[in-house]
Amino acid sequence: MAPKLSESVHGLRAAGNQSFRNGQFSEAATLYSRALQLMKAQGTSDLEEESVLYSNRAACYFKDGNCRDCIKDCTSALALVPFSMKPLLRRASAYEALEKYPLAYVDYKTVLQIDDSVKAALEGINSWKPPGYPACLSRMTRALMNSLGPEWRLKLPSIPLVPVSAQKRWDSLPSENHKEKAKSKSKETTTSKNKVPSAGDVERARVLKEEGNELVKKGNHKKAIEKYSESLSFSNLESATYSNRALCYLVLKQYKEAVKDCTEALKLDGKNVKALYRRAQAYKALKDYKSSFADISSLLQIEPRNGPAQKLKQEVNQKLN
Repeated sequence: MAPKLSESVHGLRAAGNQSFRNGQFSEAATLYSRALQLMKAQGTSDLEEESVLYSNRAACYFKDGNCRDCIKDCTSALALVPFSMKPLLRRASAYEALEKYPLAYVDYKTVLQIDDSVKAALEGINSWKPPGYPACLSRMTRALMNSLGPEWRLKLPSIPLVPVSAQKRWDSLPSENHKEKAKSKSKETTTSKNKVPSAGDVERARVLKEEGNELVKKGNHKKAIEKYSESLSFSNLESATYSNRALCYLVLKQYKEAVKDCTEALKLDGKNVKALYRRAQAYKALKDYKSSFADISSLLQIEPRNGPAQKLKQEVNQKLN
């Protein structure tokens, strides 16, 4: 005889988790449903808990091959807590299983804005190159090219820009998944640094960067960030791509992100004047006047007659005094 379940949301979720681990997906889905019903009956308002229950039930549906209900539950989970990793990944997998490749691609790209080391998302959208062989298209890129043609990127739905607050929320989670993320992030960073992009990757990166530049000219900085980010996923060796994306972050007042991109740009080209100037602007906005002054001074050693830099130096100097 099965033990009596604790009629609490926490107890039902724990029992559902155990059933899922035992491969009893239908039973687990029933337990998560009971937990959701109990929350509704009690009038409990816990968005995180409710989102997790929907996401967990979605995993059960996916395991049982019910992709449509999986997508529905993931969407409900994301409505409660936007940009949550697990429902995004589960929905992407379900979309892919239903051959809704543009929607799957958008979810995978959204995940990589939150954590660029997630293996499932990386394998879904990035090209890969076995040793001794030419670069191969990812399963997603191949499917999109087959269904939408060579201009498939222009036909995709808009990829949402993940706010820094959502990234910080993920970074602060003390879960086992986060520990795994930290390990995998370190490994991926090492791999990325050692990877030499193919000629095809470099060309795709160049085209995407140019598309980003055109969007900047039109004032569409959010969309430009997406293009620059996609460009960097093909080749992260172009200093100008980082400094261009930094400009967009500055316009959107995401100053910490601008500092990060300028720093990456300067690692690749220590004399990138635009990166020095934009990082100085970002530091000034963050009220880190000493760092801002240091960057302007470095810039003026390279270009002593740079008018905007001279003006910025005067402004920062006033703040220091």
